[in-house]
Amino acid sequence: MGHAIADTVIARHAKRLKKRTRRITIDMDPTDDPTYGGQQLTFFNKHYDNWCYLPVACFLQFNDESDQYAFGYVLRPGDSTAHYGAISILKRTIDKLRRAFGQVTIRVRLDGGFCSPEVLEFLDEQRVQYVVAIAKNAVLKAFSEPLMEKARLDSSTSGQTEHCFGECDYEADSWDDERRVIFKAEVVRHPGRDPKDNPRFVVTNLKSQPAFVYKRVYCQRAPIENRIKELLYGLNIDRTSCTRFFANQLRGLLTLSAYILFQELRLNASQTGLANAQVSTLRERLLKLAVWVKRSTRRIVFHLPDSAPWRHEWTQIARALGAVPT
Repeated sequence: MGHAIADTVIARHAKRLKKRTRRITIDMDPTDDPTYGGQQLTFFNKHYDNWCYLPVACFLQFNDESDQYAFGYVLRPGDSTAHYGAISILKRTIDKLRRAFGQVTIRVRLDGGFCSPEVLEFLDEQRVQYVVAIAKNAVLKAFSEPLMEKARLDSSTSGQTEHCFGECDYEADSWDDERRVIFKAEVVRHPGRDPKDNPRFVVTNLKSQPAFVYKRVYCQRAPIENRIKELLYGLNIDRTSCTRFFANQLRGLLTLSAYILFQELRLNASQTGLANAQVSTLRERLLKLAVWVKRSTRRIVFHLPDSAPWRHEWTQIARALGAVPT
């Protein structure tokens, strides 16, 4: 079912975009799914400080579009590392994308939990672009220190948060080769608080300027946090109260399927006031609506009340999806 969902999403957007796809970005992010019973494979996770599953949500972004489209949701045991199973997910997704889109540029964007030697080696082997956050350490902090001094001076002068961008060649002990690391040397200031150093690092094979790689590529993954919130709070994808692990995985995939349908509604609402609506808003304004349904052998007719507050948007979206006005 997980494969079928991914195939359906990829085929849908290949048809929508036709030959206009230059680049596809894969985003993956783990989230905790707290558990409160005797579910199989629920374990205590020290990072989240609770008993949970640790699912990973997967999204695709096409060209420079702002939206990210869900295509996968893999439930994992609660004590999994962030990168557990990542290579398998990436491999099959990259294969599917290349079959559907041909020689399109594929970019992978991941947070620091995925930065393992195995994942980086896999990405190099696949010849894809990647930007992966990496945890700071003494060596990386030493590389960034000259720019940190500049950021501190600039922040002291302006009284505002200041940052500078730089790069270095870095090879961790567990890596097989040197890789390019981009760093953001930042000093953060909040009213009433002392200034705080905030160096950040990403490893990449992109050749662009450091500021562009960090701000225009890596930071653009931030909206997936909102997509995950929609899954959690708009559709309750964390309702995994079955005893058996695979029953809970099935529930997650059914919820993911519903979310993909909501994303399709939102895509067809691009010319309406619901173009950027959250899932909870789409549910309230498009689905929780009283209508009179009249059915014959040839057609189904929906009669909306004149007082329906979102009737105009409902009608526009219905027409975009193929409904015929009577």
